[in-house]
Amino acid sequence: MTDPTWLDATAQAELVQTGECSPAELVEAAIERIERVNPQLDAVIRDRFDAARAEAAGDLPDGPFRGVPLLLKDLGCHVAGEATNYGTSFLRDAGHRWSVDSHLAQRLRAAGFVVLGRTNVPEFGTTITTEPAAHPPARNPYDTTRSTGGSSGGSAAAVAAGLVPLAHANDGGGSIRIPAAECGLVGLKPTRARVSQGPEVGESWAGATIDGVVTRTVRDTAAVLDVISGPMPGDPYVAPPLPRPLAQEVGAPVGRLRVGLLDAEPGEQYLDDPSCRAAVERAGRLLADLGCDVGPGTPGAMFDPRFPRFFTTTIAADVALTLSALERSLGRSVEDGELEPRNVFYRAVGRRLSAEEYLGARQWLGSWTRRMAEFWAPGEQGGQGFDLLVTPTIAAPPPQLGWMTAAGPKEEGRRINSLMPYTAQFNVTGQPAISLPLHWTDEGLPVGVQLVAAYGREDVLVRVAAALEEAAPWAGRRPAVSA
Repeated sequence: MTDPTWLDATAQAELVQTGECSPAELVEAAIERIERVNPQLDAVIRDRFDAARAEAAGDLPDGPFRGVPLLLKDLGCHVAGEATNYGTSFLRDAGHRWSVDSHLAQRLRAAGFVVLGRTNVPEFGTTITTEPAAHPPARNPYDTTRSTGGSSGGSAAAVAAGLVPLAHANDGGGSIRIPAAECGLVGLKPTRARVSQGPEVGESWAGATIDGVVTRTVRDTAAVLDVISGPMPGDPYVAPPLPRPLAQEVGAPVGRLRVGLLDAEPGEQYLDDPSCRAAVERAGRLLADLGCDVGPGTPGAMFDPRFPRFFTTTIAADVALTLSALERSLGRSVEDGELEPRNVFYRAVGRRLSAEEYLGARQWLGSWTRRMAEFWAPGEQGGQGFDLLVTPTIAAPPPQLGWMTAAGPKEEGRRINSLMPYTAQFNVTGQPAISLPLHWTDEGLPVGVQLVAAYGREDVLVRVAAALEEAAPWAGRRPAVSA
């Protein structure tokens, strides 16, 4: 059998389709890699190896990824009868199980994936490093003293280290793109509602959250989004239809797109590492070589200083609501001592909010979103007519583990904020955005570049990302800790 370790999911599926290997062989090889390498990374926090072996040996759905091993993030994507603990100790200790499959879990199963376990997350996904109190920190395979990013940090570490070809991720403020940037992966945040959060969730974080995957190749990202996209009955809104399957955009001509390279400073409260500026400059040169019209450009509302406050208001309200729902499910209160300080703060703020304050935050964000959209709107609609915005994904290379919390709870919020001036905006606008591993520091740490397209235009992102992948390949990169 061909060694599947560094084959992407598309190639692994082809091994099964041609009969070169069986689903059981793919799954067993991935289990061996996890057992051997994960103790150095703590990327996988809970396995279901016996169930996965039984599923791989049984009658799997004949989907496009039949037999391909997958890891699910320990946040969202519920599976009936199994645990999803949201990075908390109180759900872990209660042995809590979910009663229904999420729509996403059903779609992944129908595609033929075999789930091997759950990946490490920060508590409730409310920070951008994966260092929960409930588990050891996830470690970056490029340097195990450094963060994987968050909240999909365990998923990113597992894929970067070759444990699985891709893993489930989700994104409420950068949680697909930031771990992808810090671990040298492809991370696409889809358009709002492209992937349903049903049946239990209509929208969360005021519509900012969305599910997807972290991968090593653009073609995997496109093909998986094709199989997980689509509404379920009762969704509050749906994403605009794509012109054709995203897999068909891989290798398609890019065309002469108008590209804006970020040319505005986010503010002195944010980090500004030279390697991140260099990454954007390199991306600009590559895009120009592809025939794009590249120049400076930044949405005028991008760094409005009021944005973080109103966005945080919606997060705090959601954390308070989520905790209340879990208390009802558990039949007991969740005390402050069972939560990390960050989430104690969010719950307290959320409980104090009036309906007027919450709706006022949403109204402000709605108006701000329209100002942001002017950057991509055609000139005849009063817009600037850009097709893409290019930014760093985060403001510095992966930080040291412990850096976020080292100076105490008050400083933690400032340090989180200092690293992420570029991602959360597009959760609120609902636009698709992708992080690509286009740059590396002199120390060998990955630096991601973010590309943002107009609402509903994942097709543009996939075409451009695939062309950049061909122009500046990253497939040969191997982290220090890997299978």
